Amino acid sequence: MKKWLLACFLASHFSFAWAEPVTQAEPWRMLEKAAHAARDLSYKGIFTYQSGENSRSIEITHMNSGQGEYSRVVMLDGLPREVLSQGSDIVIFSQRNEKIVIEKRRGKNLFPALLPVNLDAVKLSYQARVSGQERIAGREGVVVLLEARDAYRYSYKLLTDKEYGLLLKVTTLNEGKEAIEHIAFNQLNLLNINDMNWFKPKVDPMKPYVMEDEMPASVASGNGEWKLGDLPSGYKLIDHIKRKVPGKSVAVNQLIFSDGLSSVSLFIEPLAKGARPRVGHTMAGPTNFYAQVSSGYQIVAVGEVPQAAVLHIANSVNFKK
Repeated sequence: MKKWLLACFLASHFSFAWAEPVTQAEPWRMLEKAAHAARDLSYKGIFTYQSGENSRSIEITHMNSGQGEYSRVVMLDGLPREVLSQGSDIVIFSQRNEKIVIEKRRGKNLFPALLPVNLDAVKLSYQARVSGQERIAGREGVVVLLEARDAYRYSYKLLTDKEYGLLLKVTTLNEGKEAIEHIAFNQLNLLNINDMNWFKPKVDPMKPYVMEDEMPASVASGNGEWKLGDLPSGYKLIDHIKRKVPGKSVAVNQLIFSDGLSSVSLFIEPLAKGARPRVGHTMAGPTNFYAQVSSGYQIVAVGEVPQAAVLHIANSVNFKK
């Protein structure tokens, strides 16, 4: 009798909340809800990022009161670094060499808003299925597996909040389905606030501020010296930026490619006379780097994607004879 009661308890504890079979569209509806929740809800929490032996805690405050979307992300470990965003515009405040460097970014998705609201592009490159339930940060969640359709992207294990849909945890899986990166809330509270007193960086006012130079360029497939060839399946060019780098006389081209979830940055610059070229592949956690030299240009591709993706994108640059 006791064994029967225990079996009933375990069965009820680990069973799904729904009795009907999960339809093929159900996981995509959950992910769409997660994408909207990350942008529509107001919340504050602390999440942990872990990759290999590297781990850091990050605080996020996010507000959407109907007047717009605002967030402030603060690195709680190591050198002070803060990220303030309004809509899709992101400003990064970081301490370097006794200065506060201000950088601007566009269109970068930050946890828990990693998923785009429009999932059409993601559906072309990933398969989705519900695979269980977990509890984290005092919240019950449903696990959705996003499995890569090819070798040009990682797979992801996503935990979405049962009640509100917010993304609670993301685990990146390599080609062998091994976990190589974790991002997860360990504290989370929904907010009901309207004041904006929190939306400002808390950096040392005694240090000088330096703005990193950035020159937006048209999203094109090349310039007068080079052009892009075929890209890996699912990836599209979404941004092209020219950056002035200290010590370099010519601006560096940065092209950003995305499949809707994963992204790769491609840097192209003339190889300076006497400069030592970078050539070869390296890897740090889930991030792959590939560098090569072609027609007097240094080419570097970097992204949290498999090696095959950075190799393909770096080799897609063709130089005119």
